[in-house]
Amino acid sequence: MRGEFMGIWLETWREIWEPLSSQDGAPDDMFCEIYRELAGALKIKLKPEVLADVIDDPARSRDSLRATSPDDLAGEREVMKFFERTHEALEDLAGDTFSNAYFNLLTVFIDKYSLRYDLRRPCLLCPTLPGMFASLVRDLRGVTSQDAHLDSLMKEFENAIRDLRIDCSDGRIKTCIQKQVNLLEAIGRVFPGVTGTTLGAICDQVGTWPHDKLKVAIKDLYGFTCDYPGIRHGGTPANALRAIEMRDMIAISILLAGFTPYLTDQLNADSMYRGR
Repeated sequence: MRGEFMGIWLETWREIWEPLSSQDGAPDDMFCEIYRELAGALKIKLKPEVLADVIDDPARSRDSLRATSPDDLAGEREVMKFFERTHEALEDLAGDTFSNAYFNLLTVFIDKYSLRYDLRRPCLLCPTLPGMFASLVRDLRGVTSQDAHLDSLMKEFENAIRDLRIDCSDGRIKTCIQKQVNLLEAIGRVFPGVTGTTLGAICDQVGTWPHDKLKVAIKDLYGFTCDYPGIRHGGTPANALRAIEMRDMIAISILLAGFTPYLTDQLNADSMYRGR
């Protein structure tokens, strides 16, 4: 999943804007209105007189839109708003049929590039669950990359997951879970005010929980990793009901990842949902 418009912005010309301009009934000043909306998503805002000169000229508006690069844009959230605003502008300019053609092109584009949105009528870009999770992992990589120790633990965890491609044995699955708990402990230890060194103690100190049962849930997961033989310690063999398998790796990895925003103040949940 590429995830976001910013990463494939340059493809929008070929996939959306050029085909839209070839639609029956495409207005001559279509690009003027599109660029008017795009101006609100630019990193460096144009002076009113400069913008007026561009949008008064259809050819210049077309060229300016095509020449816009991802580096010119203010970020994913502003680009998302631009696509939504453009639908309304095109509807006002040329009516439902033309704005619907835009909606359909945008839908195909989102599906083709597996973006992190569902497109709903009239033109509302809604983040998806896979998109949110991808953003969480991306932002977590960003946080850990700023610290050599965290970066090393993050890479060890990701390498352990990759190693499952070669061998999905219970030993390798246990290693994946162990590496993820190590990572979460290291992340939690740098939370302001935390002095604990184990995940259980860290959970008691972060003070981010909306309800005590959430804290109990992750502490119970941590207890499982300590008590199940071979994950973090020798454990209690009599408590193991069966061998660890892939469904455990998937479920536990997702559950532990979901608790990460409670263990650090470096992740912005709103940005993970809406984009930066």
